[in-house]
This record gives sequence, structure tokens and C-alpha cells, in this order.
Amino acid sequence: MSTRRHSPLSLPRTLARLAAPLLLAAVLTACAATYDNHGFVPPPEELEQILVGVDTRGTIEETIGRPAASGVLRDEAWIYTAYRVRNYTYQAPQVIERDVVAISFDADGVVSNVERFGLEDGQLVQLSRRVTESSVRDLGFFRQLMRNLGRVDLGALGN
Repeated sequence: MSTRRHSPLSLPRTLARLAAPLLLAAVLTACAATYDNHGFVPPPEELEQILVGVDTRGTIEETIGRPAASGVLRDEAWIYTAYRVRNYTYQAPQVIERDVVAISFDADGVVSNVERFGLEDGQLVQLSRRVTESSVRDLGFFRQLMRNLGRVDLGALGN
């Protein structure tokens, strides 16, 4: 009867042989791209049911719903957006798919147009028309500060 003795280094070697494929698999999956989907655009079948000149905001709301709270909602148009973002290791996230549907309304709330844009269209969508005029646009921070120092009423500060 022979007894076989294991060397003290055989156990770590065995573990290393088992761990190497697992480590390789972990490294390869860490390098895989991940994808995030954002937003909602109604499917083409629902968009085909919209009748320009007939449907109103109310019928559109019943059929496909209003844009999400995070979407853009204006009086003259409802804009639905959806996009897919690719995240890959250390690189900046990249939008790989984008779908924008704009449903325009006339002054009476009747659908006047339905447009669909994709990433390949390169269309810019104006999200807001608000313009704020600033009276301080030409003045630097310190100039504004010095200008306001003369407006302080020292008598009001003492009370």
C-alpha cells in the first residue's frame, strides 16, 4: 500500500488553475457594452391611426397618452422621445438610437401634423422658446458687486 503525499504547493496551484478561467471570464464580461433605454415613443401602428385635421388633444391623449412628465409638453406640439445609449468601459456614453415624434396642434387643438425623426435625420428639436433678457450680461462679477455697494442703506442696517 502506497500513500501519496501532496506537496504544500499543490493546493494553491490547483486553485490557481480553477480560478484562471473564472478570472478570464470576469474580465471579458467587464469589457462588454451595456445599453440603457430611455423615453417612450408610440408604436407606428398607433401613429398611423392619428388623423390630421380630425383628431384633437383629447383623442390623442386617449389613444396614445400624453408625453411623460419628463418629456416635453407645449401648447402647439406634443413631443415624444426615446433613445438608446451604449456604455462601454471607460468611453463616454454614446446615443446609438434616437426616435422623436412631434404631434403639432393648431390654435383649436386639432392635429395639424405628425412628424417622426431618427438619429440619422440629425434634426434639432427646440425644447424651449423662453428667452431671458439679462441686464447684467456685459458686467463682470466684481463690477456688479461694486455697483451694488452704493445702493446699501446703512440706516436700514442699523435698525
